[in-house]
Amino acid sequence: MDLDQEFELEPTAPVEMDERVVEIKRVAKVIKGGRRFAFRVTAVVGDHNGRVGIGVGKAIKRVAKVIKGGRRFAFRVTAVVGDHNGRVGIGVGKARAVPDAIRKATERARASMISVPLVGRTIPHDAIGECGGARVLIKPASPGTGVIAGGGVRAVLEAAGVHDVLTKSMGSSSMLNVVKATMEALKQLRSYEELARERGLPETRVMPFWMRGR
Repeated sequence: MDLDQEFELEPTAPVEMDERVVEIKRVAKVIKGGRRFAFRVTAVVGDHNGRVGIGVGKAIKRVAKVIKGGRRFAFRVTAVVGDHNGRVGIGVGKARAVPDAIRKATERARASMISVPLVGRTIPHDAIGECGGARVLIKPASPGTGVIAGGGVRAVLEAAGVHDVLTKSMGSSSMLNVVKATMEALKQLRSYEELARERGLPETRVMPFWMRGR
Protein backbone atom coordinates (compact mmCIF):
# COMPACT_ATOMS: atom_id res chain seq x y z
CA MET A 1 0.00 0.00 0.00
CA ASP A 2 1.43 3.37 -1.04
CA LEU A 3 0.56 6.55 0.79
CA ASP A 4 1.99 9.84 -0.49
CA GLN A 5 2.73 12.18 2.37
CA GLU A 6 3.91 15.80 2.53
CA PHE A 7 5.75 17.24 5.51
CA GLU A 8 6.57 20.96 5.51
CA LEU A 9 9.89 21.87 7.09
CA GLU A 10 9.39 25.46 6.00
CA PRO A 11 6.30 27.12 4.49
CA THR A 12 8.12 27.49 1.16
CA ALA A 13 9.95 24.17 1.14
CA PRO A 14 7.59 21.16 1.18
CA VAL A 15 9.24 17.76 1.38
CA GLU A 16 7.47 14.85 -0.25
CA MET A 17 7.56 11.65 1.78
CA ASP A 18 6.61 8.18 0.65
CA GLU A 19 5.22 5.67 3.15
CA ARG A 20 4.91 1.98 2.43
CA VAL A 21 3.35 -0.53 4.81
CA VAL A 22 5.36 -3.69 4.18
CA GLU A 23 3.81 -6.03 6.74
CA ILE A 24 0.64 -6.37 8.83
CA LYS A 25 0.87 -9.34 11.15
CA ARG A 26 -1.41 -10.60 13.90
CA VAL A 27 0.51 -11.26 17.12
CA ALA A 28 -0.54 -12.64 20.50
CA LYS A 29 0.58 -12.20 24.10
CA VAL A 30 -0.16 -14.88 26.67
CA ILE A 31 -1.90 -13.37 29.70
CA LYS A 32 -3.81 -14.71 32.65
CA GLY A 33 -7.01 -16.18 31.32
CA GLY A 34 -5.95 -16.62 27.70
CA ARG A 35 -4.25 -14.69 24.94
CA ARG A 36 -4.41 -11.01 23.96
CA PHE A 37 -4.28 -10.43 20.22
CA ALA A 38 -2.90 -7.35 18.46
CA PHE A 39 -1.66 -6.35 15.03
CA ARG A 40 1.95 -5.43 14.32
CA VAL A 41 2.53 -2.99 11.46
CA THR A 42 5.92 -2.50 9.81
CA ALA A 43 6.23 0.66 7.72
CA VAL A 44 9.04 2.23 5.70
CA VAL A 45 9.19 6.00 5.10
CA GLY A 46 11.55 7.79 2.73
CA ASP A 47 11.94 11.13 0.91
CA HIS A 48 13.53 9.70 -2.27
CA ASN A 49 16.58 11.83 -1.52
CA GLY A 50 18.77 9.63 0.64
CA ARG A 51 16.66 9.59 3.82
CA VAL A 52 14.77 6.49 4.92
CA GLY A 53 13.34 5.15 8.17
CA ILE A 54 11.53 2.06 9.34
CA GLY A 55 9.05 1.77 12.19
CA VAL A 56 7.07 -0.96 13.88
CA GLY A 57 3.85 -0.22 15.73
CA LYS A 58 1.03 -2.10 17.41
CA ALA A 59 -1.48 0.71 17.94
CA ILE A 60 -4.20 -1.22 16.10
CA LYS A 61 -7.17 -2.29 18.17
CA ARG A 62 -10.17 -4.39 17.29
CA VAL A 63 -13.38 -2.62 18.30
CA ALA A 64 -17.02 -3.65 18.12
CA LYS A 65 -20.33 -1.88 17.69
CA VAL A 66 -23.49 -3.54 18.96
CA ILE A 67 -26.16 -3.54 16.26
CA LYS A 68 -29.43 -5.32 15.72
CA GLY A 69 -28.62 -8.97 15.29
CA GLY A 70 -25.16 -9.00 16.88
CA ARG A 71 -21.91 -7.07 16.83
CA ARG A 72 -20.09 -5.38 13.97
CA PHE A 73 -16.32 -5.56 14.27
CA ALA A 74 -13.86 -2.99 12.95
CA PHE A 75 -10.26 -1.93 13.46
CA ARG A 76 -9.12 1.30 15.10
CA VAL A 77 -5.67 2.63 14.20
CA THR A 78 -3.83 5.40 16.06
CA ALA A 79 -1.19 7.01 13.80
CA VAL A 80 1.54 9.54 14.58
CA VAL A 81 3.04 11.63 11.77
CA GLY A 82 5.94 14.07 12.11
CA ASP A 83 8.83 15.64 10.20
CA HIS A 84 11.37 15.29 13.07
CA ASN A 85 11.80 19.06 12.90
CA GLY A 86 9.12 20.52 15.17
CA ARG A 87 5.91 19.40 13.46
CA VAL A 88 3.77 16.47 14.60
CA GLY A 89 0.18 15.27 14.38
CA ILE A 90 -1.96 12.33 15.43
CA GLY A 91 -4.96 10.73 13.80
CA VAL A 92 -7.44 7.94 14.50
CA GLY A 93 -9.04 5.86 11.78
CA LYS A 94 -11.67 3.14 11.93
CA ALA A 95 -12.57 0.71 9.16
CA ARG A 96 -13.58 -2.89 8.55
CA ALA A 97 -10.14 -3.55 7.01
CA VAL A 98 -6.75 -2.71 8.54
CA PRO A 99 -5.26 -0.97 5.43
CA ASP A 100 -8.28 1.35 5.17
CA ALA A 101 -8.02 2.20 8.87
CA ILE A 102 -4.30 3.00 8.46
CA ARG A 103 -5.02 5.25 5.48
CA LYS A 104 -7.70 7.19 7.36
CA ALA A 105 -5.51 7.57 10.44
CA THR A 106 -2.47 8.87 8.53
CA GLU A 107 -4.57 11.31 6.49
CA ARG A 108 -6.13 12.75 9.65
CA ALA A 109 -2.72 12.89 11.34
CA ARG A 110 -1.24 14.93 8.47
CA ALA A 111 -4.24 17.28 8.55
CA SER A 112 -3.88 17.92 12.30
CA MET A 113 -0.14 18.62 12.48
CA ILE A 114 0.98 21.32 14.93
CA SER A 115 4.24 23.22 15.39
CA VAL A 116 6.28 22.49 18.52
CA PRO A 117 8.87 25.03 19.75
CA LEU A 118 12.21 23.32 20.33
CA VAL A 119 15.39 24.46 22.08
CA GLY A 120 18.10 22.57 20.29
CA ARG A 121 17.27 18.91 20.88
CA THR A 122 14.80 19.37 23.75
CA ILE A 123 11.70 21.33 24.79
CA PRO A 124 11.76 24.82 26.38
CA HIS A 125 9.92 24.08 29.67
CA ASP A 126 7.78 21.60 31.64
CA ALA A 127 4.22 20.83 30.63
CA ILE A 128 1.45 18.45 31.69
CA GLY A 129 -1.19 17.21 29.28
CA GLU A 130 -4.43 15.47 30.20
CA CYS A 131 -6.93 13.42 28.24
CA GLY A 132 -9.56 11.35 29.98
CA GLY A 133 -7.83 9.51 32.81
CA ALA A 134 -4.34 9.90 31.33
CA ARG A 135 -1.84 12.56 32.45
CA VAL A 136 1.57 12.98 30.84
CA LEU A 137 4.40 15.13 32.22
CA ILE A 138 7.22 16.23 29.90
CA LYS A 139 10.37 17.99 31.11
CA PRO A 140 13.39 19.36 29.22
CA ALA A 141 16.64 17.41 29.59
CA SER A 142 20.31 18.22 29.02
CA PRO A 143 22.05 17.05 25.83
CA GLY A 144 22.82 13.35 25.79
CA THR A 145 19.91 12.29 28.01
CA GLY A 146 17.86 10.74 25.24
CA VAL A 147 14.10 10.22 25.10
CA ILE A 148 13.14 8.81 28.49
CA ALA A 149 9.67 7.64 27.51
CA GLY A 150 7.85 4.61 26.29
CA GLY A 151 4.90 3.59 24.17
CA GLY A 152 2.82 6.34 22.62
CA VAL A 153 4.70 9.13 24.43
CA ARG A 154 7.99 8.15 22.77
CA ALA A 155 6.36 7.88 19.34
CA VAL A 156 4.94 11.41 19.52
CA LEU A 157 8.12 13.03 20.88
CA GLU A 158 10.45 11.33 18.41
CA ALA A 159 8.18 12.26 15.49
CA ALA A 160 8.29 15.90 16.67
CA GLY A 161 12.10 15.88 16.66
CA VAL A 162 12.69 15.84 20.43
CA HIS A 163 15.90 13.94 21.25
CA ASP A 164 16.43 14.76 24.95
CA VAL A 165 13.43 14.77 27.29
CA LEU A 166 12.17 13.35 30.59
CA THR A 167 8.58 12.12 30.81
CA LYS A 168 6.20 10.41 33.20
CA SER A 169 2.85 8.87 32.34
CA MET A 170 0.31 8.96 35.15
CA GLY A 171 -3.18 7.56 35.38
CA SER A 172 -4.72 5.60 32.54
CA SER A 173 -2.50 3.45 30.33
CA SER A 174 -4.86 3.62 27.34
CA MET A 175 -2.69 4.10 24.25
CA LEU A 176 -5.10 6.55 22.63
CA ASN A 177 -5.52 8.70 25.75
CA VAL A 178 -1.77 8.72 26.45
CA VAL A 179 -1.02 9.87 22.90
CA LYS A 180 -3.66 12.60 23.09
CA ALA A 181 -2.37 13.73 26.50
CA THR A 182 1.14 14.00 25.06
CA MET A 183 -0.18 16.17 22.23
CA GLU A 184 -1.99 18.40 24.74
CA ALA A 185 1.30 18.85 26.62
CA LEU A 186 3.11 19.81 23.41
CA LYS A 187 0.40 22.37 22.58
CA GLN A 188 1.18 24.19 25.84
CA LEU A 189 4.85 24.73 24.95
CA ARG A 190 6.11 28.22 24.13
CA SER A 191 9.58 29.47 23.35
CA TYR A 192 11.59 30.85 26.26
CA GLU A 193 11.82 34.22 24.47
CA GLU A 194 8.02 34.45 24.54
CA LEU A 195 7.90 33.44 28.20
CA ALA A 196 10.51 36.08 29.08
CA ARG A 197 8.45 38.82 27.38
CA GLU A 198 5.25 37.76 29.15
CA ARG A 199 6.86 37.64 32.59
CA GLY A 200 9.08 40.67 32.14
CA LEU A 201 12.21 38.68 32.96
CA PRO A 202 15.56 38.34 31.19
CA GLU A 203 15.77 35.37 28.87
CA THR A 204 18.53 33.81 30.98
CA ARG A 205 16.02 33.35 33.84
CA VAL A 206 13.63 31.18 31.84
CA MET A 207 15.90 29.31 29.41
CA PRO A 208 17.08 25.75 30.29
CA PHE A 209 19.70 25.84 33.04
CA TRP A 210 22.49 24.26 30.94
CA MET A 211 22.24 27.16 28.47
CA ARG A 212 22.48 29.98 31.03
CA GLY A 213 26.25 30.00 31.24
CA ARG A 214 26.76 30.51 27.53
